[in-house]
Amino acid sequence: MERSRKTGVALIGAGRMGLFHGETVSRRLPGTRLVAVADPVGGGKGLDADRFYADAAQVWDDSEVDAVVIAAPARLHADLVVAAAEAGKSVFCEKPMALTLADADRVIAAARDAGVVLQVGFQRRFAPDWAAARALLDAEQIGTPRLLRSLTRDPGGFDPARVPPNTIFFETLIHDFDVLRFLNPGATAVEVYATADALVEPDWRDRGLRDTAAAVVRFDNGATGFAEACFATTYGHDVRAEVFGSAGAATVGDARRTAMTFSGPAGRTTTTMQSDQELFGGAYVAELAAFAKAVRTGTPAPVTGQDARAALAIALAAAESAESGKPVRVTA
Repeated sequence: MERSRKTGVALIGAGRMGLFHGETVSRRLPGTRLVAVADPVGGGKGLDADRFYADAAQVWDDSEVDAVVIAAPARLHADLVVAAAEAGKSVFCEKPMALTLADADRVIAAARDAGVVLQVGFQRRFAPDWAAARALLDAEQIGTPRLLRSLTRDPGGFDPARVPPNTIFFETLIHDFDVLRFLNPGATAVEVYATADALVEPDWRDRGLRDTAAAVVRFDNGATGFAEACFATTYGHDVRAEVFGSAGAATVGDARRTAMTFSGPAGRTTTTMQSDQELFGGAYVAELAAFAKAVRTGTPAPVTGQDARAALAIALAAAESAESGKPVRVTA
């Protein structure tokens, strides 16, 4: 790729997250250009792309595409990443990278064999407060982690009929499992105990919906992590984390839209973030900027396929534990 030209990127999947990524590539990253959008239902027509495809396979033959951003449904991720890598395209893939460890290994091998960059969308690592907590850990100011916590409470409005089984583990809590690893660097998860239920939409419980879940994750350095998630709140999008160590503690995440609070007859109130894109907009841009830099310079991605595999291993164990009611060892 010539250094003087912009990195050519194709977007695969033009749903809500895909549209944000497409806008980032075309409008927020000066060094990238949105060459194409591939979406089977013709989504993304409002994006500033050079061309639009109905089939992702058309992207593989597009010589102007250096890299792809995959924001298609999770069940398609592994096959799309492998196809892109085999076509010589670097890949940014939304989480989860795969839904089985076998597919995760297949994806990692395809990227390695093709010599392309593979990065996975764990945007919280790029949020300033999460990154600041990790910097304290790296500087040994927190000491050895002992207790960790990460939570995700979504703003609601979901259609239970469109939520596949174990989505809360594979697509929501997988973020929290990655955060637990991020804030416990060098440690490996060894065992998980999880519970899950349909508390937001109880009528869908018998059809496999789980909209509320919690997990305890034990690590090989003795630290214990706690993760929780729910698909609906009454007050917006709430994402937080904490690491408590031998020398100190760091707490991150604040759902407040501004630092302003209003005091009146009803008490004291503050406005809160209402969506993930509002809460993590800067982090979503930063992760794609890091990906584009890795593609341009040939340097490793900051969030690797191995990171995605490790979080998936915890998610799979958590789903099994919630089903069996027993602790489950994490598969290496």
